[in-house]
Amino acid sequence: MSISRISALSLGSALLIVCATAALAAGSEADFKAAYAAAEAANKEAGLLRNQWTTTEAALAAAQKAADRGDFDQAIAASKEAEALAKASIFQSTSEKQAWKALEIR
Repeated sequence: MSISRISALSLGSALLIVCATAALAAGSEADFKAAYAAAEAANKEAGLLRNQWTTTEAALAAAQKAADRGDFDQAIAASKEAEALAKASIFQSTSEKQAWKALEIR
């Protein structure tokens, strides 16, 4: 085999791997549903702590709109953002429940 033929095969193999990876990276409806369910669960937990953020609701709405358009990559990204916001609100709520104990009354 000549070097040019090996290079062509290597290039072809590399392109095939890149294309397959890109196809796998595209989000599916199932991926969206899983991400959205995780975000909703975290938001529900924040609600139980009485600390739901409006930004979380906005991110969930954006995720649903993107999914309705069939843009599952954007829907997954918005769902993950909503989950992160909900988890941040949970962290805020739990840390503030403990923080007041460290206050010094003067």
